[in-house]
Amino acid sequence: MKDKLIVALDTGDRKYIDRLSGTLMDIVPWVKLGFQAFSTLGTEAFPWLSGRGHKIFLDLKFHDIPNTVARDVGTMTKHGAHMINMHASGGFEMMQAARKSAESAAAENSIPMPILLGVTVLTSIDEDGFQQNFGSERQLTKQVVYLAQLAQEAGLSGVVASPLEIEPIRRACGDDFVIVTPGIRPTWASRGDQRRITTPAAAIDRGASYIVVGRPIIAADDPLSAAEMILEEMRGA
Repeated sequence: MKDKLIVALDTGDRKYIDRLSGTLMDIVPWVKLGFQAFSTLGTEAFPWLSGRGHKIFLDLKFHDIPNTVARDVGTMTKHGAHMINMHASGGFEMMQAARKSAESAAAENSIPMPILLGVTVLTSIDEDGFQQNFGSERQLTKQVVYLAQLAQEAGLSGVVASPLEIEPIRRACGDDFVIVTPGIRPTWASRGDQRRITTPAAAIDRGASYIVVGRPIIAADDPLSAAEMILEEMRGA
């Protein structure tokens, strides 16, 4: 079950990232680097964290014209990112260009193809907020499924989506489609600014491929114990 847990290193404190990685490296293979961590560590994070046995989810949510996103995804593939995301709302052409660029970079450098994900609708947005801010004719869940299908058509491996949308995505995109779910809060943790959330066990039970957990682990007095508690919840799914 530990291969399904991704710990979000959402801090710009290099020393704390070092301690967290060293503390968690034996039980958590996957770590996520967002803007905070990446702006501190840069591309040197790839050989450093990989050398400790971590797989790296690069969470920069690329969203730009197809040529720009393709270039950046190809570059991060060469550096050794194992999972890379981009906003699915960037469109079919953008996602397809990114996938082709990653394939070329992986082949040229004889490295594995990264898992490419389309970000659907952020977990900080609920139905009311979605309707007020986006003016879509679709309800939130239908928009998430639409974006998931678009990502699949473009050749991406999967999507980032709320755990509440796992089941409709599975029905639309199949069992092999990767679904990475943030918005995970153990029963003992604060929900923070997340809206569409569930517990680790519920997300696994619904069919999540991976779950992403940040603050409940990295803000804990004992991050190792917090991670072990979450893994135990996941095993009980």
